Amino acid sequence: MVCQYKDLCKQYDCDAKVFTQMPGTLKKKIGSPDVMILFTSTVSHNMISCAVSEAKRTKAKIVRCRSSSMAALKNILQEIA
Repeated sequence: MVCQYKDLCKQYDCDAKVFTQMPGTLKKKIGSPDVMILFTSTVSHNMISCAVSEAKRTKAKIVRCRSSSMAALKNILQEIA
């Protein structure tokens, strides 16, 4: 699924980083994105809170979505593109 997410993002000229688990160095790996898409049903609360705090620090837009389907990601990308 990670490769499919990245391929879909490339179609919309988006450079994507996909995290399915919470790495210990998540804050460093996030960087300074324009937009963060959080699939809330598939990641831990700890990971969400870390991502949200980094988004606030970098002033990145946060999009939360309960579904982690390709269709949901495509809809989000269409809205933000």
